[in-house]
Amino acid sequence: MRNIKVEGNHTGEYLLSEGQGNISREAIVVAAGPFLPAGQVLGIKTVGGEYVPYNNAANDGSEVAVGILYAPLPESIVPRRAVGHVRLCEVSAERLTGLDVAGRADLKARNVIVR
Repeated sequence: MRNIKVEGNHTGEYLLSEGQGNISREAIVVAAGPFLPAGQVLGIKTVGGEYVPYNNAANDGSEVAVGILYAPLPESIVPRRAVGHVRLCEVSAERLTGLDVAGRADLKARNVIVR
């Protein structure tokens, strides 16, 4: 019998292209919470200003997709420093976690193009 393992996204694996240097990336703070994979679509909570997984059904600010998590983050009980793609890049829809039609439109408005 064979064991088949599925490997998650590696750091930046969702990325198709980005602006020169680090113009597409931003240092961010992600709220305490569960493990998040590279390619997680993110929103920002209105209270506190921390990034959290995008949730179109929410009404706390996270209902607007504003970026994509660059590298996986382990579970944590405290806020975590991270890097996100927040502008001027092209990304693969197949490699993103939490993307929906509204999120795609939100990202497009920020010049994050989903292919």
